[in-house]
Amino acid sequence: MQKKLILFGTGKITEVVHYYATQECGYEIAAFTVDEKFKTADTFLDKPVIPFEKIEKDFPPAQYDMFIAIGYHDLNKLRADKCSQAISKGCNLVSIVSPNANLPKNVKHGNNCFIMPPSLIHPCVELGNNVFVCSGTLIGHHSKIENNCWFTSNSNIGGNNIIGENSFFAINSTTGHSVKIGKNCFLGANTLVTKELLEGQVVIAESSKPIKLNSAQFLRFSNFSSL
Repeated sequence: MQKKLILFGTGKITEVVHYYATQECGYEIAAFTVDEKFKTADTFLDKPVIPFEKIEKDFPPAQYDMFIAIGYHDLNKLRADKCSQAISKGCNLVSIVSPNANLPKNVKHGNNCFIMPPSLIHPCVELGNNVFVCSGTLIGHHSKIENNCWFTSNSNIGGNNIIGENSFFAINSTTGHSVKIGKNCFLGANTLVTKELLEGQVVIAESSKPIKLNSAQFLRFSNFSSL
């Protein structure tokens, strides 16, 4: 029988996780929890908010599962730290994997993973612990994703990649085939990486510059309206 679930967090990411946990994965949420110094209300989404410092006393780990539903602060290190703290309290961390993501049967993943639909994860992929995969992400075959990574919507990981722990991939970032990304790397929006990145490297694509015409002038001088 599936245990009731406690979600760590009360932010926007938590709301997204809450939706998939309840609407697609069949979980019943028992409570939310945050560090006591960040507790600003007694309830969230009509459930109690309990200080994390005493969560195991009010909700015994033998009776409730937990998921750390916070973002990629400090390159996912904050979420990783909270996972470690929860495990040290005896909590069982589950993964929230939408059945509509249609994971191939031989895809492996660790605890506290979050996979939204419609992501496209090929067979023979291995995800570590605490990996978040947002909608539209492609992870190619035989890729290995190490712990605590974050893939924003429409990021693309080629086949046979090795992605180092705590790395972050922004929207529309792309890696080629058989690329190794070191840990703690940051790939910005619309970046393309085809060669190895060393630990801690950052890749950013220049933002598109606005043209001199304003929108009214552009419409008047272009064929856009006739398309």
